[in-house]
Amino acid sequence: MSDPHDRRYVLTLGCRDRPGIIAGISSFIAEFGGSIVEAGYHSDPDTGWFFTRQAIAAATVPFGLAELRDRFAAVAADFGTETDWQVHDSGARRRAVLLVSRDGHCLHDLLGRAGSGELPATVEAVIGNHPDLGEMASAHGVKFHHVPFPKDPAERGPAFEQVRALVDEHDPHAVVLARFMQVLPASLCEHWAGRAINIHHSFLPSFVGARPYHQAFARGVKLIGATCHYVTAELDAGPIIEQDVSRIDHADDVRDMVRQGRDIERVVLARGLRWHLEGRVLVHGRRTVVFS
Repeated sequence: MSDPHDRRYVLTLGCRDRPGIIAGISSFIAEFGGSIVEAGYHSDPDTGWFFTRQAIAAATVPFGLAELRDRFAAVAADFGTETDWQVHDSGARRRAVLLVSRDGHCLHDLLGRAGSGELPATVEAVIGNHPDLGEMASAHGVKFHHVPFPKDPAERGPAFEQVRALVDEHDPHAVVLARFMQVLPASLCEHWAGRAINIHHSFLPSFVGARPYHQAFARGVKLIGATCHYVTAELDAGPIIEQDVSRIDHADDVRDMVRQGRDIERVVLARGLRWHLEGRVLVHGRRTVVFS
């Protein structure tokens, strides 16, 4: 946010539900004169878990972010040892690294949104397993790294280690698989847990894996979609952040489905990434709560 008056300290929290959580957080913020400018709450009766996202006007907080975290730690401790919480500064620019292959529609969209200020992040680098999209990244002033991948999946370990090193140089808040078309090894899924985000060109859990549009065409579906989700070791099964669909009919062939699907992919990935960067996505097990 360019306007300092719009700067916020964003608090997210998940814990076992019990009386007094909202009152405890609100009282804590009121004690130092903080102004809550956005608040979301969700209580899940199936899991007995409570979730909240609070945005506090930074100008109303009489101390810095580090002290705010230190003070809130005592409040969070009262909600139980399983409590998961974070506080981040909306005025601190977030960092993203994009992993790509040959399809450039998602990359082009994200680079454009980042360049126009619509995406609350700086794209630090683009890493491709093919060189095709290097010029696109360079045109936006973003460093491109080409990491060749062997055809044999058993020989891709060193390539993934090189990708890992390049990504970790930037300590990104998001590692975006923008049609990367490579299955991350379990070690990388764990290393980037909660930060690795994928766009799958299907309305999951339908048509997992490769060539989902071809699978959808063969099945004769009337809706195609795209899914933005966190990456886990189980293929295309991570917690879902955002989804959308488009209607098709019997006259559409696979090429039509791919063309329409790319439009959905762009929008779904941009939404999901933005919500992640703004701290609007809380993960609990295989599910998410999204305060969109």
